[in-house]
Amino acid sequence: MKDRSAYVDPQTLKRGPIVAILVLGAFVAILNQTLMNIALPKMMVDLDIQENSAQWLTTAFMLVNGILIPITAFFMERFTTRKLFITAMSLFAIGTLICGVGPEFTTILIGRIVQAAGAGIMMPLLFNTVLSLYPIEKRGSAMGVIGLAMMFAPAIGPTLSGFIVEHASWRWLFFIILPIAIIDVILAVLVLRNVTKTQKSTVDVLSVILSTVGFGGLLYGFSVAGDKGWGSAPVISTLTVGGIALLIFIIRQLTIKKPMLEFRVFKYWMFSLSTTINVVITMAMFAAMLLIPIFTQNMLGYSPLKSGLLLLPGALVSAIMSPITGKLFDKIGARPLALIGLLITTITTYFLSTLSIDTTYTYMMTVYTFRMVGVSMVMMPIMTAGLNQLPKRYYAHGTAMANTLRQMAGAIGTALLVTVFSTQSKEHVTDLMTTGTPQQQATLLGSIEGINDAFWIATIIAAVGFLLSFFLRKVRPADEIEQEQSTATTTPVGKPTETH
Repeated sequence: MKDRSAYVDPQTLKRGPIVAILVLGAFVAILNQTLMNIALPKMMVDLDIQENSAQWLTTAFMLVNGILIPITAFFMERFTTRKLFITAMSLFAIGTLICGVGPEFTTILIGRIVQAAGAGIMMPLLFNTVLSLYPIEKRGSAMGVIGLAMMFAPAIGPTLSGFIVEHASWRWLFFIILPIAIIDVILAVLVLRNVTKTQKSTVDVLSVILSTVGFGGLLYGFSVAGDKGWGSAPVISTLTVGGIALLIFIIRQLTIKKPMLEFRVFKYWMFSLSTTINVVITMAMFAAMLLIPIFTQNMLGYSPLKSGLLLLPGALVSAIMSPITGKLFDKIGARPLALIGLLITTITTYFLSTLSIDTTYTYMMTVYTFRMVGVSMVMMPIMTAGLNQLPKRYYAHGTAMANTLRQMAGAIGTALLVTVFSTQSKEHVTDLMTTGTPQQQATLLGSIEGINDAFWIATIIAAVGFLLSFFLRKVRPADEIEQEQSTATTTPVGKPTETH
């Protein structure tokens, strides 16, 4: 009988089943994260809770998820692929079960925290495994499959959630995910092998505390800034404490012998550039996911299901496009894909900044679908290009860093766009009422203009990403360059080096 706990040379394995198991886990984790918003109003009634309490079901998940991601670099170095994934997926399944059967709010909140503890490990582990499994010339195709999960899950979440909330109990949101999670755990036990080497290391407790306070404080501050206002005491205090803790954390990581999260990954310029572009595109991507449901439901009066269905063609297109762009990346590199993709994203985001009360369902669906074509051409190729430059010893840290910053970008983008929307809406309403427009009509028209202003900011953000993409270049892996330099310095004087 095979010892499935032993390390296996990745080149001797069938990669497909391993990647499929990891992608399935990531897919249900991301899907779970996007199901809650539409269900919250019904959950508030059933659980007899106020909006502030209900929001913690999404905020707590996001916080725990975001806090755990930076620590996964240590986990991935210390524990095997198999042990880490089975533990993470089991935690996620247990948390899902608790949420499904929980009789009251506190129990369900605990379930969400347990879910997030498992989900936070998924994406960095998936990226790290793909980097270990595939040679550099084939990573684009593999990352394209990951992109399918990353973009398809958030897009079908609102549609699925809207359908379930309209036709059944919100508890089915968890009961649908639970069997998939259990099946994935069973498949992992039977099939998953260890493809990354571990090393003995001890956790730096102070680093964990500083990371938790730093990233947790910033994530919480940005997540509530849109609702509470940037000048509110909770926002100012959490952002200040989080920022100071993060600064001390970074200094500590650069000075201790064995960092928990290696910030030296940023000395590789392609990784730094690609991570910056990914942060920008994540902020722009959240614009449509956040603002379109607000516009269609609150201003045009669509049902949650109809609003979700509007996003579905875009989800399907991104699912089809992602593996295709992955293969194109292997052939032509990231720069052409990024330039075309971000140009499409910028133009379509601008089209969404011209909404009115007469905007049709077909127009919204068409623009959003083309927008997802652009996004699907950018996200995974850009991230892959940056990770490809890193030496193998930094794979775990690079994947953890990229996913941490993507999480932060989502929170910052959401806070920024909500703030622009709410602030500009109030100004537009005031201006309309001073011209004699009835209050009800002024509120509606002012809110639509606020949405347009938020989309205009998102257009500028996407345009910044487009300009940055001109600086993308195809680079060689750092390991190759370091090996050549090492060979050159050890070659005896007078002895020529071999050329090929």
